[in-house]
Amino acid sequence: MSRSPTLPAGTRLGRTALRVADTATTIEFYRDVVGLSVVTRTETGATLGIDGTPLLVLEAAPDTEPRGDRETGLYHNAFKLPSRPALGAALERIRDRWTLEGAADHGVSEALYCTDPEGNGVELYRDRPRDAWPRADDGTLRATGGPLDLAALAATADDVTTANGSRLAPDGTTVGHVHLEVSSLEAARSFYAETLGFDVSMSYVPGSLFFAAGDYHHHVGVNRWNERSTPTDGLGLAWFELLVPAAEAVEAIRERAADEAAVIAEFQGGIELADPDGIAVPVRPTA
Repeated sequence: MSRSPTLPAGTRLGRTALRVADTATTIEFYRDVVGLSVVTRTETGATLGIDGTPLLVLEAAPDTEPRGDRETGLYHNAFKLPSRPALGAALERIRDRWTLEGAADHGVSEALYCTDPEGNGVELYRDRPRDAWPRADDGTLRATGGPLDLAALAATADDVTTANGSRLAPDGTTVGHVHLEVSSLEAARSFYAETLGFDVSMSYVPGSLFFAAGDYHHHVGVNRWNERSTPTDGLGLAWFELLVPAAEAVEAIRERAADEAAVIAEFQGGIELADPDGIAVPVRPTA
């Protein structure tokens, strides 16, 4: 197999979008627990973000069926916080207002896990410095799954960011990665590496692959752990956005997608593709 094309450094995720049955309840969760603020709200949904920068789009879909047990889709959306004190504050918000379902020290990052009111997985994490990321002898990343010291994390909590009585995640919070449940690892590799141009950053965990640009640990993760097999058009992940530094990168993806007969539509100065399980991936330049 030929080497995958490489996305330019500076590639990152933009917005991610969820189809939701109960917009009001979901807004409350992402505002009061995750710490996002409402940027816009209409009859058809809402956009939430940080300091006016949109990160999460909620598309109102009250008559849509929930995702079935065998259907592919979102494993979790992962919001990256800029510091350990910010993650400590997120832990306090989860404990005060929700249920913490898991926590892990991955070596590359420290992560907290919970589920939103509609069953969508959510990760809140902060990265360790890149020079501290664990690597194998050949230089490849080897993320771990050890326990996270929650008491020590809580002791770092920074509670200086408030708005209308609700603590918010600080500036610098982004969508760090998305993790998907897919029907085929091989098809996912073909799309995310060969067509989009991500590097395969980690592949040693059975039943999963991780893709990244710019030597990041991962921007997209995929897994087959629950053996889901059919695409969904139900509630849950509708699309997630890939932002590239220049229009030339969009055109390179357009050419590769045309060669692979991938679905292409125009999207806000860029293009939109569909992954093998029907998840839309808009790609647009930031400059």
